[in-house]
Amino acid sequence: MKPLFLISNDDGIHARGIRCLIDVLRPLGDMLVVAPETERSGMSTAFTLREPLTCKPVSKEEGLIQYSSNGTPVDCIKLALNLLTDERKPDLIIAGINHGFNGSIAIHYSGTMGAVLEGCMAGYPSIGFSIDDHREEANFEPSLPHIRNIVQAVLDNGLPYGVCLNVNIPKHDEIKGTKICRQGKGRWVEEFIPCSHPDNAKRYWLTGKFLNLEENAGDNDLTSMRQGYISVVPSCIDVTNHSLIGQLQTWGL
Repeated sequence: MKPLFLISNDDGIHARGIRCLIDVLRPLGDMLVVAPETERSGMSTAFTLREPLTCKPVSKEEGLIQYSSNGTPVDCIKLALNLLTDERKPDLIIAGINHGFNGSIAIHYSGTMGAVLEGCMAGYPSIGFSIDDHREEANFEPSLPHIRNIVQAVLDNGLPYGVCLNVNIPKHDEIKGTKICRQGKGRWVEEFIPCSHPDNAKRYWLTGKFLNLEENAGDNDLTSMRQGYISVVPSCIDVTNHSLIGQLQTWGL
């Protein structure tokens, strides 16, 4: 029997990224797609408590069943694991291909990686794919063989509980290869742009730019992508700083 992939994203079920992901992985396994009905970027690990969730059938064919939901990416994973997989559990949870970079600290904001972390917490091997290109016409083609290889490698080798993969693809027509690396250090520098509204209340658009705090580091996802490589970061749901436990114990807290 073919493996079963549970597929989601945060750009919405009709986004080009998720359609490309489905197409490239169809030869490797069967697919259950549960994705937001509209874009839900930046939702991180948010889930819905104060309104009912929908789970609407979109299409069904041999090896591919698709649903959309009014919920967040995490809601989509929860719906799939609790309502749609009683007879057959997924072998792998995959989110993407996200339109936009999700490396460094962006993992904490990303709805795509929120879905991945939810799958990871539920005990399933989980991978998130993102490309450093927000355009609808982003060129996914050079990355597709690498995506296939990464998915096959996880199928063959598995992942430890509590560890998922955050994979980021550079905006390059020629990709040099794949690098296993650590998460880079950075932060967002926010800018709030005032905008008008008929009620005259103050309103703002949030924008800004990403600040790389390790321009000269050679072993992180930011540098790997800048050099034309796909970065693969093994990310953990345990965010404990284990090295500080002993020091904090001396504080007399």
